[in-house]
Amino acid sequence: MLWGVVSLVFLLFNVLPGDPARMMLGQRADLETVEMIRTELGLDRSTGLQYLRYLNDLSPLSVYNHSDPESYFFLDPVKYADKITLFKAGDQSFLLKAPYLGMSYQNRRTVTDMIADVLPNTFILALAAIMFAFAVGLFIGIVCAITKDSWFDRISILISTIGVSLPSFFTAILFGWFFAFVLSDLTHLNLTGNIYEIDDMGAGKVLQLKNIILPAITLGIRPLSIIIQLTRNAMLDVLSQDYIRTARAKGLRFSRIISKHALRNSLNPIVTAVSGWFASLMAGVVFVEYIFGWKGLGYMIVNALNQYDMPVVLGSVITIASIFVLINILVDFSYSLLDPRVRAS
Repeated sequence: MLWGVVSLVFLLFNVLPGDPARMMLGQRADLETVEMIRTELGLDRSTGLQYLRYLNDLSPLSVYNHSDPESYFFLDPVKYADKITLFKAGDQSFLLKAPYLGMSYQNRRTVTDMIADVLPNTFILALAAIMFAFAVGLFIGIVCAITKDSWFDRISILISTIGVSLPSFFTAILFGWFFAFVLSDLTHLNLTGNIYEIDDMGAGKVLQLKNIILPAITLGIRPLSIIIQLTRNAMLDVLSQDYIRTARAKGLRFSRIISKHALRNSLNPIVTAVSGWFASLMAGVVFVEYIFGWKGLGYMIVNALNQYDMPVVLGSVITIASIFVLINILVDFSYSLLDPRVRAS
């Protein structure tokens, strides 16, 4: 899957119109300077050669040629200073190294360093959003199942249907306008801001937790709606099982039946949804971060797209895809902890 993501994004950037060298120098740059920058960035080579070099840079196990600069196996000693040489065969070296995501066309920083700077902000935002969605959605879903067909159940289903239908960018604009502009005197919330801000009085970086409220709620609206409906449906299915009726007949407290028997056996689809949405939130924060000025991975991707900075976009997409794969693997292992039937099979 990671290979497919890399190949698709790389192909898209090479078929779309645009010249990174021209973007760096401006429209008035002379042709000689543009060609010099293209050579420096490796853009003067064929698309196939650029693709093979990028895969070789990205792979932890790589093959390099020490003598031929035109080969896609050519070793750049500056990029790969930290490496382990497994063995050599003539001019070819087989190396073990960290994946190299390239350098930004715009500021000449390594993409790895740029992602390391902003990824914690995106992770904090996504984690806050999914925790909000899970806690509130689980509670409302349980109440809806217990009070099936009541006015609370009907209203919750209606609101969750509307919530899952709203795109994040529209919700972000709406929430930002209403809570940070119309009701700013009551909420004291900022339309834009990060979790840390520079204090004007010289106190350095100051923690501003209020800046995460609007983007986290906005980002959590859609998973919240899904979790409400999944929890309600799963709980209704479990509450109709024979062992629940047996537990009631034995005189167990209703709260114990819900928490010990019904909820635990309903968690598998909910955990699947939460994990999938958390991975998706890491990728879907692009519009929310940009609208609220949250300096995270999504904000950086938008700026990189505007500047046609392909290494930054590719590196960010690969990072998001890797997180998605890792989370889904961890969820598969968590099933056996939540449901003994999975462990038995």
